[in-house]
Amino acid sequence: MADHSLPGTATPHVLVVDDQDAVRDALRLLLKHSGYRVSEAASPAAALSLVQTDDYAAVLVDMNYSQDTTSGDEGLALIRELGERKPDLPIIAMTAWASIELAVEAMREGAVDFIEKPWQNARLLSVLEARVSLQRSERDVRRLRDAQALMLDDGDAFVAESAAMRRLMDDVQRIAVSDAAVLLLGENGTGKSVLAKRLHQSSQRRQRPFVKVDIGGLAPTLFEAELFGHVKGAYTDARQDRAGRFETADGGTLFLDEIGNLPLEQQPKLLRVLEDGEFERLGASRTQRVDVRIVAATNADLDAEVDAGRFREDLLYRLSVFPLRLPPLRERRDDIVPLARLYLATASRRYRRDPPVMDAAVEKALLEHAWPGNVRELAHAMERAALLGGQRVNVADLRLRRAAKPKGMEDMTLDDVEAMMLRVAIERHDGNLLRAAVQLGITRQSLYRRMEKYGLQRDEAE
Repeated sequence: MADHSLPGTATPHVLVVDDQDAVRDALRLLLKHSGYRVSEAASPAAALSLVQTDDYAAVLVDMNYSQDTTSGDEGLALIRELGERKPDLPIIAMTAWASIELAVEAMREGAVDFIEKPWQNARLLSVLEARVSLQRSERDVRRLRDAQALMLDDGDAFVAESAAMRRLMDDVQRIAVSDAAVLLLGENGTGKSVLAKRLHQSSQRRQRPFVKVDIGGLAPTLFEAELFGHVKGAYTDARQDRAGRFETADGGTLFLDEIGNLPLEQQPKLLRVLEDGEFERLGASRTQRVDVRIVAATNADLDAEVDAGRFREDLLYRLSVFPLRLPPLRERRDDIVPLARLYLATASRRYRRDPPVMDAAVEKALLEHAWPGNVRELAHAMERAALLGGQRVNVADLRLRRAAKPKGMEDMTLDDVEAMMLRVAIERHDGNLLRAAVQLGITRQSLYRRMEKYGLQRDEAE
């Protein structure tokens, strides 16, 4: 039995319109057994009333009612009226008096397919599933392009249907208008770069540059020249004056990706420009000033790096006025299928193909996968599906890596384990944070930062 009521997706609601009780009863039993929710109408008037009060994934429409039994005129009129009222609603025509002419006319009026009575269950369910999947895909892509997905200027999207992402985007909207530094935390592939662009485009600096620097990709010898620029002759290959990233981003946003990879000896140079907005080009004596909003990102535990002496605490404070944690994809299941549909449609356009249908089995596989590579892994899987699939995506087209389902602490992330240990220590000491910090072997200030990172309350009993 097909299961259409998957976690993270709504159960498809189908309207059956037929004047024969026996036909409606048979269809109701078949469709409910196949995982659909079913409503019934015995006349065109009743059908038109129902579609105004509820949302349907598809409508099965009989072509003949009480006025006559063979012409199909009433069914054609109903299909036409439904199409005018609900242009995106898939309508499947049904009649015992099948003919090529009537089928063509039904399609011309707006039906998406045609079933002959007595129907074959497998054929009917196959047609219905394909149309429901396509309708859901088109609906999701439209919604993601509008309010539910926060589309960026270069086509990236940030889907925020899950509770975790809605909370995050509420914070983003509140802090985007400020100039305060933001530190984006999260696993690889969670979308930190996309969120950084979202922050910029939601800010008052949106008309000014957004400049990205991959700190992890910078050679230590080129750090100063890359960030602050250089003058001609500053070093062997400096054949002309060159502006650095801070200068280029003046008035806009500078995104420092992989900030946890910044060598300790370079950190004071970055701290200075963050504190007073001043720097000198390499080899120059003239001090320049810039007005730049800093957004940094890392998948490293910077608190642990501070405790280990590899990252300056004062620099961390400057970077993390507003820390934001991006949840991994496994913590935002309601976003998986909408994201998959969006990536599938985007990849199909890129390769000049019609988007294939993604059926219930594919959705189930997507929802059950662990997604260790997060959103980036999902995007690559849907690009493979766009290339390998035909009119329908099969589970095999996704080429998902097999991964064991989480069983315990050995399968948790470092963030998961750390948050759990914080809660255990705080509960063990009845909310006394000083004692909890001593047990954990960290300072109370470091405990405060970790609690803020994981959204834990500071209700001290001291």
